[in-house]
Amino acid sequence: MVKQHELKNESCVEVTAHGVADPERYGGSRSSTVWIKDPLAIHLGRGVDSSSAARGIVVDLSSGTIVELVPAGGEPTGGPTSLRQIVDASEHVVTPGLVNSHHHFYQTLTRAWAPVADLPLFGWLTNLYPVWARLTPRALEVATTVAMAELLESGCTTTSDHHYLFPDGLENAIDIQVEVVRRLGMRATLTRGSMSLGENEGGLPPQNTVQDADVILEDSRRLVNSYHERGPGAQVQIALAPCSPFSVTTHLMRDSADLAQELDVRLHTHLAETLDEEDFCRERFGLRTVDYLDSVGWLGGRTWLAHGVHFDDEEIARLGRAGVSVAHCPTSNMRLASGIARAVDLEEAGVAVGLGVDGSASNDASNLIREVRQALYLQRLRFGTERVTSQRVLDWGTRGSARALGRQDIGSIEVGRQADLAMFRLDGFAFSGAHDPLAALVLCGAEKADRVMVAGQWKVMDGRAIGLDRDALMAEHREEALRLVHQ
Repeated sequence: MVKQHELKNESCVEVTAHGVADPERYGGSRSSTVWIKDPLAIHLGRGVDSSSAARGIVVDLSSGTIVELVPAGGEPTGGPTSLRQIVDASEHVVTPGLVNSHHHFYQTLTRAWAPVADLPLFGWLTNLYPVWARLTPRALEVATTVAMAELLESGCTTTSDHHYLFPDGLENAIDIQVEVVRRLGMRATLTRGSMSLGENEGGLPPQNTVQDADVILEDSRRLVNSYHERGPGAQVQIALAPCSPFSVTTHLMRDSADLAQELDVRLHTHLAETLDEEDFCRERFGLRTVDYLDSVGWLGGRTWLAHGVHFDDEEIARLGRAGVSVAHCPTSNMRLASGIARAVDLEEAGVAVGLGVDGSASNDASNLIREVRQALYLQRLRFGTERVTSQRVLDWGTRGSARALGRQDIGSIEVGRQADLAMFRLDGFAFSGAHDPLAALVLCGAEKADRVMVAGQWKVMDGRAIGLDRDALMAEHREEALRLVHQ
């Protein structure tokens, strides 16, 4: 029997930064709220005055929502005696829980694989497809757990995943991922990806990695009906995600758009990632990528795109008018030398810009706070320092990514929003001498969160996911990674 790497259900205790609180100080009563008190700094959004929450945030644990922002000089309206917990945040920068808008969990098994370490996208893919085709249910479960735990410890509370590989024996891949999401207690938009255009028909994937369109659509409907949650506080959501123009037929793109409209779920795909992809679309369809997107019924508000590097001015304007969102993946775009997305132009045209770590074989990490810093520096190369600020890229990694996933209940610290929060310490040599805590979080290179809360429940304490057997998980993950590439 293979060991399950589960998170234990742990009860909340009254704590401060220095230990367990004195129950008598609060009248010996324990209600259902927590005051995250006196943060060193707090990110409420670009241009938003943080003084309205200078003394912290009150969270209702029964609903998992933010119920009060405590302004400078203030106290919670209920008073200290009503609080179940007081958390001293005086050494923490507090942000909304980060939101990851594009990933491929299974790729944690092929990080830093030498045969593809120095290849561009198409060569990278053609070498990796045969390896990924050997993926097993257990390997996917372990890879998903590692990816999500790494994200969680980086301050990420909601993630998406684009899974498009369903070899024989892995038909229930998304069901496996749902179990891991629930076990870890994060939120996720899991996409039922697909590939239907194999190399025999002029596509890039080998034939043993593609599926029949009817099978794809039937399973997509099943997954939405089985798992998709709606409304504020949803933990698991399902989206439809044909992989890319070079791996999916035109008919499946159109049918997926129709099904998403019928089921009222979101649509996701890779688009305009490389010039090779642009050339493929012109040669096969006689269209540029955005024209192709329009031709198959995808140019609308339920669509978010991964990468979006090679758009021209007119295409950016069209995307903004249509309400399309883009997941900017800076590290992946640098690793594969794909180019620099015009993220600022996209946002100013009305496109919701989020951040994605992309797969851990083209980024080699699942660390979202690191991705925020990468976005800052890559975008400054194109747009300069004054237009690309620390607060702007933090907004991309929180509010922008939430919008890309179609969520209004997460991504910001506001009364009524979900209590998804990340708390970062600025300690160690990297932060010594730093003056502005919010700028330091990005500029000095934060690597992990000290605490993370999802829906009012602590999921990370002291920088580690609560209850996770890290050593056993990593040992099995290494075994699965070696088996996959050497099989």
